[in-house]
Amino acid sequence: MSDYAVVNPATGETIKEYPTITDDELRAAIGRADDAYRDWTPATSVAERAALIRKVADLHAERREELAQIIVGEMGKPIEQALIEVDFSAEIYGFYADNAEEIMADEEVKHFGGDGTAIVRRSAYGPLLGIMPWNFPYYQVARFAGPNIVIGNPILLKHAPQCPESAEAIQKIYDDAGAPTGVYQNIYATNDQIEWVIGDPRVHGVSVTGSERAGAAVAEIAGRNLKKVVLEMGGSDPFIVLGADDIGAVAEQAAEARFDNTGQSCNAAKRFIVTEDLYDDFLAKFKEQAEGVKPGDPTEESTAVGPLSSKTAADRLEDQVKRAIENGAEVLVGGKRDGNFFEPTILTGIKPGDEASQEEFFGPVAQVYKVGSEEEAVKLANDTQFGLGSYLMTTDKAQADRVANQIEAGMVYVNLVGADAPELPFGGFKRSGFGRELGNFGADEFVNKKLIRAAP
Repeated sequence: MSDYAVVNPATGETIKEYPTITDDELRAAIGRADDAYRDWTPATSVAERAALIRKVADLHAERREELAQIIVGEMGKPIEQALIEVDFSAEIYGFYADNAEEIMADEEVKHFGGDGTAIVRRSAYGPLLGIMPWNFPYYQVARFAGPNIVIGNPILLKHAPQCPESAEAIQKIYDDAGAPTGVYQNIYATNDQIEWVIGDPRVHGVSVTGSERAGAAVAEIAGRNLKKVVLEMGGSDPFIVLGADDIGAVAEQAAEARFDNTGQSCNAAKRFIVTEDLYDDFLAKFKEQAEGVKPGDPTEESTAVGPLSSKTAADRLEDQVKRAIENGAEVLVGGKRDGNFFEPTILTGIKPGDEASQEEFFGPVAQVYKVGSEEEAVKLANDTQFGLGSYLMTTDKAQADRVANQIEAGMVYVNLVGADAPELPFGGFKRSGFGRELGNFGADEFVNKKLIRAAP
């Protein structure tokens, strides 16, 4: 079977295979990207590039049903969530189209005390390689490609091998939007090919969203070649419950934060840390939420949890749950697998520092911990190699500020979930990666910030 293939995770059926790109074709694609950087980028204004991205946004909106159906079949996302992803992707492209001029505006150096002027001018960085994952096939591409094409950076896009049809659909959108040759190119490349693509001097930077293993491998190659890299890797986000006026509502938010996208989100809540005075009530309500979510056909509008993305993903999650149980974890609800479908599951009794507490469970499995104090909650939340996102539930504003300041994560959401927005920076630190995407911070990653110092 080809590296790139659509295998319906709900049925296991191979729908279509796509050939990988040849070495000669790949070198030609890099050449086209380099030509676009040298010819198209300097010949176009920010407004012209923004107009292209506006068309890309509009085409996502126009084709939302078709695009959503593709990823239902590729990675099993429930149809309603697939439509939401397409809509959000269009919103991201629209944000960069609307704010391109401001993002690329000259910046006067503050407190400059010399004679004359000193400004920082943002200009294109050069052709970029994007390596994207399967869990959000459109959203991940939008937050990388949208700002960079506005900036003037041509894109080489390697999508996940199980998402070739959505990759093809995105390419068609760019083509239909009028993107000139070399500005956006989908490449069905192998990992071996990607190694020499990163080393090619015509490629100026790399952005990767994926596993720790993939991120570390790409960063090592990029480092050898002195290339800038942005990494967004795994997460084991804590969901800390320190106070609640309505524990049922908090449990409902907890279920949304854990089970959305069938639990296959880097920044999903995964470890639920609850003070002992709220623990029993939270656990009972959370159990009700998990029991009420049944895996189902992802093509049905009523389905909230679909299959895991592949047999490999289901095998991995099943093994993690099995090992956790062998080490003393208890299954409060769920725990059963049927093909690539996995029941929403709650595990308790995992001891801090146990193997399960240090792993990322990429699926609908929640770990719940009881703590005796705010200090213990913070310590447990930070007891992980990851540092992507986090969630904090409290009725005390001073406590919210205090705890948010102590959490070792790139993002803290206080008393809300599902609050991502195009203008808000996304990213983490520790082994969750470095750099940011979305908003002005994301746009600033691959920009040449050129100082222009002029005499009076």
